[in-house]
Amino acid sequence: MFARILIANRGEIAVRIIRACKEMGIKALAVYSEADSSSLHRYLADESICIGPGIASESYLDPERIISAALALKADAVHPGYGFLSENPVLAEKCRENSIAFIGPDADVMLRLSDKSRIKKIAEEGGLPVIPGSDVLKNAEEAVEIAEAIGYPVMLKAVSGGGGRGIRRIASSEELIALFPIAEKESLSTFGDGSLYLEKCIENAKHIEVQILADEKGNAIALGERDCSLQRHHQKVLEESPSPVLSESTRCEMLRKCEEAVIHMGYTGAGTLEFLLDGQGNYYFMEMNLRLQVEHGVTEILTGIDLVKWQIRIAAGIPISFTRSDVRLNGSAIECRINARSLGMVRKLHIPGGPFVRFDTYLDTGAEISPYYDSLIGKLIVYSKSREESIRKMRAYLCELVIEGIETNIEEELSILCRPDFIAGAYDTSTLESL
Repeated sequence: MFARILIANRGEIAVRIIRACKEMGIKALAVYSEADSSSLHRYLADESICIGPGIASESYLDPERIISAALALKADAVHPGYGFLSENPVLAEKCRENSIAFIGPDADVMLRLSDKSRIKKIAEEGGLPVIPGSDVLKNAEEAVEIAEAIGYPVMLKAVSGGGGRGIRRIASSEELIALFPIAEKESLSTFGDGSLYLEKCIENAKHIEVQILADEKGNAIALGERDCSLQRHHQKVLEESPSPVLSESTRCEMLRKCEEAVIHMGYTGAGTLEFLLDGQGNYYFMEMNLRLQVEHGVTEILTGIDLVKWQIRIAAGIPISFTRSDVRLNGSAIECRINARSLGMVRKLHIPGGPFVRFDTYLDTGAEISPYYDSLIGKLIVYSKSREESIRKMRAYLCELVIEGIETNIEEELSILCRPDFIAGAYDTSTLESL
């Protein structure tokens, strides 16, 4: 087992990983930018080091600075968290070159599976149904030819996109010709890669994702699904597990096929396979996230399985010690993402407590919300024996959560939980777009 792990991240996920390390008796090492000099994760860690200014490209997004910090602090492993360099093969390869374990897939696997058009072929070979679409597009003319063959509307996507970015809905050939060069340019400037591909647009779909753990011994366990359909501008707002609309037979089939596909891919670690579910109950593979998800806590509180600890164990060569039949998928878990809507200082913070409730955050009284990073400041997660009880529980704890000094989206989350379509489970990826 590792003795010293460097957490190459910040915010709530850095705090989350630090706590897992301490529970396992592992020294937690933190990096921080100048903008995060007073951030909670720096002080919870056993040791910490500044890696640059607040601009992410000169700190958290610089593989060389991460490796230099790992060597300076004598880390024997690096945990990338999510976002930043978590799916960056350069960091994984530099870890290998310096005899430092990377807690995630190795660079070769990452390169093979991170191409969003290529992985669809691999997934299909592994037995998963995929959305009709294209390979990497050569030009707008080829895009029009393919779009007309599969039928409009289509989704024009950046090969290197993620987090809801680099996606456009296209309704006609004229629109595709006009937007193709713009999307190409934006993809290049945002992701450093201008490559684009097309997918058939499945209207009014559910966004379902399956959590996977896989080890080096060929074991792959699917830990249930999460319904992530409530999104605004392709950004997830609220997640729940299990999905209120997925039948038990479809669930069992999806989980089994995901396990088989991940083994076929040769993947190890924690990963998430994302699907669209249409109104007839047909599901289609979209992409795979080669890291821990923001919403991993939904699965943890539902199953009782600590995904961060298992990431660490798997990276250390320890095989998974349970089967899917051992996994608890009873009850209901809901997560609300709490985002800052303004900058400033947190002047008062009250975090609710009680059975089966957690608030993953990096906030404390006096914390400053920085302009440099993502607006996510915390995740409120609850579990109950029934979905109805989980909804009531989440409403109660949102009302009890107090964050003064900055504006947040707490009221928006409360309003979603009171919507009749949410209560009925009759929501999809388009539900919040018109609000």
